[in-house]
Amino acid sequence: MLIALLIPIGLATLVYLLMLLRAAIKDRLIPSGEGVIVGAITNFFDTLGIGSFAPTMAWFKLRKLVPDRLIPCTMLVGHGLPTLTQAIIFLLLLGVLVDPVLLVGCFLAVLLGGVLGAPLVARTRVWIIQLIVGCALILAATLYTLTNLGLMPGGGTASSLPLTLMIIAIVANFIFGVLLNFGIGNYAPTLIMLSLMGLDPRLSFPIMAGGAAMAVAGAGVRHISMGEIDLRLAIGMALGGIPGVFVAALIVKTMPLELLRWMVIVVVLYAALMMLRAAMQGRRHPLSLEADRAAAI
Repeated sequence: MLIALLIPIGLATLVYLLMLLRAAIKDRLIPSGEGVIVGAITNFFDTLGIGSFAPTMAWFKLRKLVPDRLIPCTMLVGHGLPTLTQAIIFLLLLGVLVDPVLLVGCFLAVLLGGVLGAPLVARTRVWIIQLIVGCALILAATLYTLTNLGLMPGGGTASSLPLTLMIIAIVANFIFGVLLNFGIGNYAPTLIMLSLMGLDPRLSFPIMAGGAAMAVAGAGVRHISMGEIDLRLAIGMALGGIPGVFVAALIVKTMPLELLRWMVIVVVLYAALMMLRAAMQGRRHPLSLEADRAAAI
């Protein structure tokens, strides 16, 4: 079963890498140095369970690296290869302990949601994306706060779920896959949901990482094809993110992360307020879809 899961993820990693290389060679792009640093740091802490989407969104917004409209797509493509790397590591470490039906069901659900949700970002007005991303940042800051205060659900010891709960988990993962395209990470909501259902929290990691890997691979390919991303930044993030994942997964065993989370909370909340303010301004002065795209470019 483990081999059956690793083979498609390995193939997805190869295809994704080839698409990024092809796009970079075609446009003669040089990876962004800042992207390499952002990718290394955010994916390092993502592997430790802090998450990468909210800090990346916050940094993009604070530094104004890309137009708001392109933030979710660029971030999704940039974190693609590091997330695939995480999936392989977590499956090798913990994948054999999880109910295979639950594991595969959540994999396919997140993948389907990611692929079907990819075109929605390109068709959505800028202020709506800003509103969604701003709310996602506030949600992330709330989850970080609950974690630091010890209020996150502790979870159980189960490696499987009853049929009804399993169906609910699979449907929820489809929704999480769609939301990935808008910059809303699936790690925290998946961990909370499965822990409340009684699953061993450690066994959530192969589900989270594997599902996210397949989703970002599928959705990322579509975003690369559509071209509405900052490819230099995304490639830089991918180059920096993979070493960050290996360092966190293979070298760091224990690390005090509470102080870091509090610092991330402050930055994320500030970026969220900026994003929501921009969304409210954009809503008061609505543009057509064509004008939105022109403004983003």
